[in-house]
Amino acid sequence: MTKASRRNVAAVAVAGITGLGIQLSPKPADFHRNAIQIRRRTPAFSMQPSASEEITRKSASNLALAFVLLPRERREAMSALYAFCREVDDIADEESRPVAERQAELNRWKDDIRRTCSGGQPELTVNRELQPVIQRYKLPVDLFLELIRGVEMDLDIKRYETLVDLEEYCYLVASVVGLLSIEIFGYRHSACREYARHLGLALQLTNILRDVRVDAERGRIYLPLEYLRRHGLTEAEILSGRYSANYHSLATELAEVAREHYRKARELLPRQDRRSMLAAELMGAVYWRLLRKLDGQGFNVFGPKPTRLSKPQKIFLIVRTWLRSIAGAMVPNYGTP
Repeated sequence: MTKASRRNVAAVAVAGITGLGIQLSPKPADFHRNAIQIRRRTPAFSMQPSASEEITRKSASNLALAFVLLPRERREAMSALYAFCREVDDIADEESRPVAERQAELNRWKDDIRRTCSGGQPELTVNRELQPVIQRYKLPVDLFLELIRGVEMDLDIKRYETLVDLEEYCYLVASVVGLLSIEIFGYRHSACREYARHLGLALQLTNILRDVRVDAERGRIYLPLEYLRRHGLTEAEILSGRYSANYHSLATELAEVAREHYRKARELLPRQDRRSMLAAELMGAVYWRLLRKLDGQGFNVFGPKPTRLSKPQKIFLIVRTWLRSIAGAMVPNYGTP
């Protein structure tokens, strides 16, 4: 690849990340027979630049990053789904508002998504834009309600006693998003649902390890309390941002739980669905690299800046995932020793 070509690929990737609608375009002929047909540009339904796309563009999240690898129709659908997820999550996190007020707002979203999924007239703009996606991909209302139940947990739960308790939360706020997403990506084998569950748990546990300091500043500790006791730590140490050998051993143990979920996702992804899960695989690659970066710094996240991948690192992962798909090397590049 020439230097100019590398610049062009990077420009395409960045443009896609910022929501300009430019796509990477793999060219193998067999791509037209798979769930992801990246060169197809005429969607079955069309959404003009929308509130959902604006929410996605502004978010700069790693989930939105993965949309660059999707064809236009599925990218627009994922923007609508992402906007719903972002909106309900932001309501729960808006701590300047009383809990009762936030709960009432989430109840309004629950009522409206029920109406949206049943074919009624949605009241909320994001749900109006989401409705054709729900109808086209047959997204079940139960998953949307589970997601809202997950974000509702943040209204009044500040601690998790056991890993089982924490993983229930992670399932609701992350795996459920994956289960909705794979319906949009398209899949053939039912094992994809277990793949999405484990990958969601892995990604959320990685998020938790990254955001310990940020969460502590809000009075939240997602690290299981049973882990604190096992490693001789107190809640006060976490809340005050005190890094120690004991904290390192705790984070190392929880990171191994995350790695096991990455490994299970890697093993469960059916061969026939690897191409259609391209965007999910990019998410796995990004968060796996983030977990390795956290490990490399001893899981010390108590400095002033959160640990993140740089833009060049993310572009590298996008391009590598794209090139691997063209070459047919679709074995997941995460969950390895």
